[in-house]
Amino acid sequence: MDKGLYQRLVGKLIYLSYTRHDIDFAMSLVSQFMHDPYTTHVDAILRILQYLKSARGKWILLTPHDGLKVEVYTNADYATSPYQKSISRCCIFLEGILLHGALKSTM
Repeated sequence: MDKGLYQRLVGKLIYLSYTRHDIDFAMSLVSQFMHDPYTTHVDAILRILQYLKSARGKWILLTPHDGLKVEVYTNADYATSPYQKSISRCCIFLEGILLHGALKSTM
């Protein structure tokens, strides 16, 4: 298993997960094995890529509406993590209903 290739793929997918929140959970799982990946972890990456290819062009479309209220809250913390990881949080609300809430931890 080429550890460098695995790390590059996971890094690119983590970056993509900031705009594609549907892969957040899968990315949190495969990113745990950055330092010691096995063939099954590469298979998981390939399944994520297949999913992204099949889900191309499938979006949530919101039409303009005068009273539509969208709120986005984000925060990042780089100093207080005892493991020297950056931690970011993002919550998206539509009309007061939580659409997405995520906590990401990266090295």
